Amino acid sequence: MKKQKSSKPRVGKIIFKKEGDLPMAAISMADMRSNKTGKWRSTRPVIDYSKCISCMICWKYCPDAAINIQDGKPEIDLDYCKGCEICIEECPVKAIKSEKEKK
Repeated sequence: MKKQKSSKPRVGKIIFKKEGDLPMAAISMADMRSNKTGKWRSTRPVIDYSKCISCMICWKYCPDAAINIQDGKPEIDLDYCKGCEICIEECPVKAIKSEKEKK
């Protein structure tokens, strides 16, 4: 039996030799703690501490560093959380739920 060719384009690794080779892109001139993105949210994550096992997987996967650790427990800083829900998806015990944002 003959193998059919895939119609999907191959994705390779792009390597830039120097900074000047990078394509133009919008960037922030401030650090991420200066960029409060919480107003973007339509939903917010809420932690049920009775289920939380303090594994810190939510902290590890948060792309915005919006989860802090206080007294051994994760705490979501809603000023920086933009509601991507990655923490909800990654929580192994489903201790984080999505709640509609109150406007």
